[in-house]
Amino acid sequence: MAQINPYINFNGNAEEAFLFYKSVFGGEFRQVTRFKEMESAEFPIPESEANKIMHITLPIGQNVLMGNDVPEFMGKVNENENRSKIAVSTESKEEADKIFNGLSAGGTIEFPISDSPWGSYFGMFRDKYGIEWSVDYDTKHNI
Repeated sequence: MAQINPYINFNGNAEEAFLFYKSVFGGEFRQVTRFKEMESAEFPIPESEANKIMHITLPIGQNVLMGNDVPEFMGKVNENENRSKIAVSTESKEEADKIFNGLSAGGTIEFPISDSPWGSYFGMFRDKYGIEWSVDYDTKHNI
């Protein structure tokens, strides 16, 4: 079966964001590649971009959260876009609270975590890096 893994673009703070995500979810980075590692005669890297993240992965359960910094020559990422959310399904209310409270620290809560009208324990927020998340615990339909 196919697997879907979220991939997030950042404006130069991917490493900071992923260290934050790692502090909440735990685990170890599977891969960290910096732009300077990709430099060649055909692909010169400006010094200002050399230590930025070209690709980073953090396994979370059966999935992998991936990301990178967008090089300045490609323009800025709109960090306030509202096209998608990363949905986290948990195995308990306690885990939902831990993840919600950890990731929303310094961010903006859009829907406080609580018992929802549709029967699950649910909350939504935008983290301090502008990424939108939802956290859900549903004993009947946990994915």
